[in-house]
Amino acid sequence: MADPRAWNPNYGVVGSGDRRLAYSRQPSFSSSPRPGPGLARSDSSISMPAPLAQPPKAPDVRYRWLATRPMRRLALLLALNAAYSAVELAVGLLTGRVGLVSDAFHLTFGCGLLSFSLFAMAASRTKPDSTYTYGYKRLEVLAAFTNALFLLFMSFSLAVEALHSFMQDESEHKHYLIVSAVTNLLVNLLGVWFFRSYARVNIVYRKAEDMNHHSICLHVLADSVRSAGLILASWFLSLGIENAEVLCLGIVSVAVFMLVMPLFKATGNVLLQIAPGNVPPSAFIKCGRQITACEDVSEVSQARFWELVPGHAVGCLSIRLKNSSDDESVLEYVHGLYEDLGIHDLTIQTEKS
Repeated sequence: MADPRAWNPNYGVVGSGDRRLAYSRQPSFSSSPRPGPGLARSDSSISMPAPLAQPPKAPDVRYRWLATRPMRRLALLLALNAAYSAVELAVGLLTGRVGLVSDAFHLTFGCGLLSFSLFAMAASRTKPDSTYTYGYKRLEVLAAFTNALFLLFMSFSLAVEALHSFMQDESEHKHYLIVSAVTNLLVNLLGVWFFRSYARVNIVYRKAEDMNHHSICLHVLADSVRSAGLILASWFLSLGIENAEVLCLGIVSVAVFMLVMPLFKATGNVLLQIAPGNVPPSAFIKCGRQITACEDVSEVSQARFWELVPGHAVGCLSIRLKNSSDDESVLEYVHGLYEDLGIHDLTIQTEKS
């Protein structure tokens, strides 16, 4: 007696009881390629063939630390900042200058954040594994968000410092920090030059590394603006201008806030997995209506779309099909609709009505 189960060269043996199947845009299991997008079907009752053994690959030198120019430049910037903060801390402790010690701790904390950015650059080049199936690209988004959060905190602290200066006598202020500010400004200007292509407020992020590099540039740029504000305030005080420090610190606080706010919003949106910003919501609604209008489709539900990292949009949805429908033609049509919107990583779950 013939086996009642149908054989599909792409999916294996599918029993008649398999009613709920999941589809994803992945290469087909067929040994010979076929035209059109590959549709892979997975279900717990389908026996999947064991993967072919792959010969071990030689280590890829691209995934080494300091393998790229931005990584080497950031490492050099970190070394300069760490050396300068160590010297500043030592001088502050020996001379009893609280301002130097405070500034040294500020630089040390900033070096820690930039070190995390460097780690994210290196780790993001690691290939996906069984635990992190999407890879480590989001580390760069997280590093950029952390830098943005630190800069917002710095903006707030500068505003508090300006208020504190306004409430006390400026004649008690010391001007020994001018040398520290000038040296810090020179070091940070080198960092701004290293990442000068990202020295803008609004940037179209096409990759995760764009966010990370932009956050590094804004970090050193904000430190440069802070040092320039201190230098300008000291000069105004030497000319006898009243409330000069309050004015300069207030301007720097507002400038840093305006510089970093767009980056903070962009990185936060990616981490919160909002819908891709380059696709209008009306486009998703239109696609849903087009799919529902198909004669083989009964219902479309649970449509969710988000950005894994900039330039990589992910989506999933559930479709209820009629019993007599052609699954493959519907899936090809749906994938084609969302590919036109830039959703290339799409998972479709189907169910027969």
